[in-house]
Parts: sequence; structure tokens; C-alpha cells
Amino acid sequence: MAEAVEEIAVGCIGAGKMARGVLGGLLISGKVPAKNITVSAPTDTNLQYFRARSCSTTHSNLEVVSRCHVIFLATKPHIIPTVLQEVSSAITPNHVIISMAAGVSLKTLEQLCPVGTKLLRISPNLPCVIQEGAVVFSRGPSAGQKEADMLKCLLSGCGMCEETPESYIDIHTGISGSGVAYVYLFAEALADGAVKMGMPSDLSRRIAAQTLLGAAKLILQSGEHPAKLRSDVCTPGGTTIHGLHELEKGSLRATVMNAVEAATKRARELDKR
Repeated sequence: MAEAVEEIAVGCIGAGKMARGVLGGLLISGKVPAKNITVSAPTDTNLQYFRARSCSTTHSNLEVVSRCHVIFLATKPHIIPTVLQEVSSAITPNHVIISMAAGVSLKTLEQLCPVGTKLLRISPNLPCVIQEGAVVFSRGPSAGQKEADMLKCLLSGCGMCEETPESYIDIHTGISGSGVAYVYLFAEALADGAVKMGMPSDLSRRIAAQTLLGAAKLILQSGEHPAKLRSDVCTPGGTTIHGLHELEKGSLRATVMNAVEAATKRARELDKR
């Protein structure tokens, strides 16, 4: 499959942050050579990223569909109907259409594409661009195991990639797509706390980032529940339990859970507009 993937012509309609995240991951990993990637966008602004990496660029969405076999849809959710109406006549049974638009369901995509179109829906996050992303995907009824395996092979260069029921995708948006921003906010707060206590800003940011990185790797590599690892750090009467008490006073857990719920609900609302 890996050898076949290298020969696939990959297109992307849209050139914003998520396009850069996913296709950037493909480029860094070497899964697909730049010469096999074509990206479209209405203006040159976002296309500069791809031109600098020797990808083909165009302002024509139809050109992307005509040149490529695998098409990523990376536009804003409300633009998806307009884009698919524009390119629908050029979509053939040989195409694989992969949408990363938040909140746009497979059912909606089916209604906008020719009958029998091979459709997949993915939910990526920004760290795909450094091959540390978290991606989940679901298949439409016309996409089979071959298309699923192809997508897994492509996105394995972006980090974690798992197939899930479609009902999990909006939840993934809430926990991971949007969750990256929650983590950045927490990292900023950690660093600011250290600055308040007298540490230089540059050093505190690096330490905060490494702390989050190390803690995340320990969850993945140990397989332990986060609550168990948290308990391991706490000693009776020690510094950590005093700090955790302050976080509990601020309802950190409930607030984060509410944030995931709010983002998930918003993703679900997007498909109803």
C-alpha cells in the first residue's frame, strides 16, 4: 500500500490551516511527493505555503478534480455546498473525496455528490503538520476497506489515525480539533504562573511545553489512566496536592468538560445550517 500511495495524485480544495496541517504532514513524512499534490484556493495568500514546497497550485477547483484521484475538501463548512456544486460534474467513480470540514456529515456530502461517490469524512487537528496529529475518520456507504486502508496509509504520516463511527467525529472536534487551543491556553497559564514567581518568560514557556509533552507521552506509553498518573505525582502534604487543590477551586475539570461539550455541540450545529 505504501508504494501505491506514493503514486497517488492528491488534490486539496482549500489551503488554510487544516490543509497545511494534513498535507504538510504528508510532505514531511514523504508519503506523497510534492509533484503529486495540487492545491486550490481563491487567492494566492494561502497558496504560498504549498508553492514554497514545490506543490502545484491553482485557483480552479475543477482543475484539482480533473488532475487528482484523491481529493481533500478543506474549506469552511458553509462553503462545501458551493464547492461540490461546482465540481460535481467532474467527480467520477474513480475519485475518493475526503472531507475535513467540521460538522458536515456524510449524509450531507452524499446529497451533494454524484450517486456512488466514494466519500470519507475526517477530523484532523493542527499538530498533523509536525506528524503528531490525532485524526479520526468514517466512511460513506460507497467507500470500502480499500479506501479506508489507503487513507490510513496516507495519514499515518500525520500521527495517530483511527477509524470510528461517524457519531464520534464531532466529539473528536471538541476534544482534539478544538482541544489543541485548550492545551495552548493551559500552557500559557503555566508559563505565566512561573513568570509571576520570577522565572524568565522564554524559559518558562519551554518548560511548560516540555512538561505537557512529557506528560502526554507518559499517558500513551504507560497505558495508565490519567487519574492514576496524577495520583502518582501527589505526595501527602506535598507541593502538587496544594496546587491541585487550587485547580479544583477553579473547577478546572468541569470547565474543560464544558468546553468539550460546547465545541461538540457547535460542530453538530454546523451541519444543520
